[in-house]
Amino acid sequence: MPIELHYVDTGGDATPLVVVHGLLGSADNWRSHLKQWQRRHRVIAVDLRNHGRSPHVAGMGYDAMAEDLLALLDRLDVSRVHLLGHSMGGKVAISLARLAPSRVASLIVADIAPIAYGHDHDSVFAALRRVEAGQPTNRREADALLAEHVEESAVRLFLATNLERSDQGILRPRIGLDEIQDDYETIMAEPAGEGAFDGPTLVLRGAHSTYVTDAMLPKVREVLPRAEVETLEAGHWLHAEQPAAFQAAVNAFLERVER
Repeated sequence: MPIELHYVDTGGDATPLVVVHGLLGSADNWRSHLKQWQRRHRVIAVDLRNHGRSPHVAGMGYDAMAEDLLALLDRLDVSRVHLLGHSMGGKVAISLARLAPSRVASLIVADIAPIAYGHDHDSVFAALRRVEAGQPTNRREADALLAEHVEESAVRLFLATNLERSDQGILRPRIGLDEIQDDYETIMAEPAGEGAFDGPTLVLRGAHSTYVTDAMLPKVREVLPRAEVETLEAGHWLHAEQPAAFQAAVNAFLERVER
């Protein structure tokens, strides 16, 4: 049963650009990009289940997350979209494109391949659990708790976007951490659906990321046969590390598709 996702909609009449965040992200992470894209497009950014302001429910299967997104498009009376997904959100986007190809005018996949991964987020989950237990009352305290498990300051800043203040003044994770951890293996699995999506596709990858290596490109071509592959001088969070280059690549692709 699909759930009602929280979303941000800039409004407009053109074919929307729908933005889907990655694991432990949210629509809020894309605010600066939305400000730029809304000059040219209607933009809809979503919070996936167990993320941001969307409900917490059991199950992180890509078929279920794609159905959540389709249900939102139906509620908004949107028939076709340009669909952009980063990391886990890229797998959701690929799943939707395979399951309902008539709804996807074009597909943009940011630094993820349609394969199963073996990445380990144990330190990230441990850091968020430490914040839960430590009950910090300010961002400095929260960062110190996160730092017990995560050394990189940029990663801690990203994780801190998942914290909200309770009525008692305590900062705590707003994500469905139990639900995410319980179904973590499913998140690491391949996207849902079968066969190929043969619509216009752009795959953006980071030159300093290991998520879309040259060895993975045959599988990318198998699932996304029309994919244009572009490499940016960035790591996995390429939209945050190289925002101008990311914007330019997305804009150029959408211009080509909409001619």
